[in-house]
Parts: sequence; structure tokens; C-alpha cells
Amino acid sequence: MSSPDEAVATTDTQGGDDRDVNALAEEADNTSLSMESITDGKNERGIPVVKFIEDISAFADLFTPEASAELLIGAFSDLFSKFKAYEQNLSQKRQTFQEKIPEIEKSLALVSHLKKKKEKGESVVTRYNLADTIYTKAELDCNAGIVNLWLGANVMLEYTYDEAIELLSSKLENAKKEYEETTKDLAFTRNQIITAEVNISRIYNWDIRKKRASNS
Repeated sequence: MSSPDEAVATTDTQGGDDRDVNALAEEADNTSLSMESITDGKNERGIPVVKFIEDISAFADLFTPEASAELLIGAFSDLFSKFKAYEQNLSQKRQTFQEKIPEIEKSLALVSHLKKKKEKGESVVTRYNLADTIYTKAELDCNAGIVNLWLGANVMLEYTYDEAIELLSSKLENAKKEYEETTKDLAFTRNQIITAEVNISRIYNWDIRKKRASNS
């Protein structure tokens, strides 16, 4: 899953200008506007920081030729779209961890319970599913100290209780760490989306005021 690490100058008619589309395309090809122009570095995990444009007139004058409102709106709209796609990917990843972590915790608790029963020399009575809505009792002999774990991709391996506990504990720690990082990245990404939206709105209003002043 890649972050929105690339943005290009694009044309956009949201500014209300009736100029020919070909002229706008030519402006996009010749402008010095780039990804670095509308971002302000990256966070610790490489996600771009959207630059907040305080003075739009001064910002437009930085480019050769001077960037039009349409070009600026197009650039930030392109970046906005990339962040929205990245937000969706992060949301799905976060949901996966929300489902995965309880499963690992449940498996870890079960193996720990089996180990305790083995240490006490006791067996475990449980129920297992024979068919839909049909269950039967089974007695588990814990003395063997062996458990089978699904590792994914239809792969199941045999572990001792200690090995299984070590593996599951490691997986749980990594899953919680990645969940925390994903949650932070999601919040950060949403903040960048808001900044891009604010910039687009301010550039649009700036263009309207500029046209009204020139017509008065």
C-alpha cells in the first residue's frame, strides 16, 4: 500500500475560467508547479504533509509562469484524490487489525489454558461442531503438550504449548503495533485531506474576488 507520494499539475475548470482547455493543458505542461510545491515534507512514515497556502497571490507568483487558480485547484484536487484513496486503504487495513487482534488474543488465551491444565495433570472437556447446530462433547488430553495452529493459506503447523504461546505473543505484539501506527496514519491522512479541501476553497474564493475586482 503506497502513500500519496506523487502529485502532478493538472487542469481543473472549478475556478470558473472559460479559457480554452488546450490553453490550460499547455499551462500545466509549462508550469514549474510540482509535488514539492504543494507539500511541506513528510511525516515519519513517508506520508506527505499538505502545505497550507496563507497568501495565495504570493504563492501563485512563485511559479514561472504565474500559476492560475485553475492550475492550483487542479494540483490540490489531484493530491486530495490521492489522499482519499489512501484513507480508504488505511481504513480497510485498520478494520483487518480490529478483527485479527481479538482472534489472536483468543487463541493465546486458549493455549495458555491448555498449558495450565497440563501442568495440573488435568484434561479439558469441550464441545466441537459436528454439523450445523449439532455439537458433541470431547475430552482433550493435555499431557501431549501439542497444539496445531492455522498460519494462513491453508497451512497448519504443530507446536508445543510454549512454542505456540511465544509465536502468538509475538504476532499479537506486532499486530497491536501496526494497528496503532495505522490509526495514527489514518488520523494524519484525514488532517491532510481537510487542509487540501481548505486550500481548494480558498483558492476558488480568491479567484472570484480577483475577477470581481478586475471587472469593477
